[in-house]
Amino acid sequence: MRIGSVALPNITVLAPLAGINHLPFRLLAKSCGCGLICAEMVSANGLAHRSPKTLRMLAIDPRERPISIQIFGSEPAIIAEAAGMVADAGADILDINFGCSVKKVVRTGAGVALMRQPGLAAAVIRAARRAVSIPLTIKIRTGWDRSGEQALTLARIAEEEGADAIAAHPRTAVQGFSGHADWSLIRRIKESIAIPVIGNGDIATAEDARRMLAETGCDAVMVGRAAIGYPWIFDEIRALLENRPPPTVDPETRLNTMIQYLDEAIADMGEAHACRMMRSRLGWFAKGMPGGSRFRESIHRIETRAEAMERIESFRSALISHLPFPAAHPPNKPPPPGS
Repeated sequence: MRIGSVALPNITVLAPLAGINHLPFRLLAKSCGCGLICAEMVSANGLAHRSPKTLRMLAIDPRERPISIQIFGSEPAIIAEAAGMVADAGADILDINFGCSVKKVVRTGAGVALMRQPGLAAAVIRAARRAVSIPLTIKIRTGWDRSGEQALTLARIAEEEGADAIAAHPRTAVQGFSGHADWSLIRRIKESIAIPVIGNGDIATAEDARRMLAETGCDAVMVGRAAIGYPWIFDEIRALLENRPPPTVDPETRLNTMIQYLDEAIADMGEAHACRMMRSRLGWFAKGMPGGSRFRESIHRIETRAEAMERIESFRSALISHLPFPAAHPPNKPPPPGS
């Protein structure tokens, strides 16, 4: 699988999950076998205005390569400027978002709003293509109705304007993440263009990925929500496609992954910020485990790595001993007598 000049180690892709795909999570997905990491979408306007917060979103770690950085916007000149900044930051691939249906993005004329304006969409892709030499991809939805004609039109435009691949999420603009993805549209797109097509939507298991590849003929599979709390799905997809046993995802693996994620977050953003974030995110990996709900309650107020580790190790001890997970007590305070 190649996207322009970039060879992917395998055909699994992490979707550009907004608010999720910060560097620590991307490294986690990579360690679990993801072939191509996509960073969360970045505002082209924010880059053009040199917003410090937005510029920090271009930070790349060599361990996550190859990496794609996605931008969104609707003004060709600003898209071109932002594209150059993405390339200068060292991204392996530039992606442009044509599928985001969040209202605040659509109101600016960006994201899926561009699927209603093929002329402007073409100008956006053309501007980005002229601005950078790295591979260029776009991510689209079905469009604003179920026919898929807007998606097919934009796919052909993208190929004509020099895009190197297309990721297709076959839900309409108004569906959001509800209902079901129409995989038949992925096949129609694949049959209408020569560049690689990455299928996205409703991949919850490795078997779903195998089925999408078989039913649509797509070249790679993009996983989004299913990877949140279960990044091992990338290894499981690879194992299934390579006819080998799936990885073992036991409680010890989950607990060690919590620690890995915690430490990567602390290294990236500092202990205080990371621990606030981990109050909700460590609990992702406890889903379905005995005592998981009480563990999630116990981390709601963690402030330091030591406090997080104390709760993880208590969870580990409870699992080993087959005892109920202890009730949470406020950080920096001893448990009540006799607990």
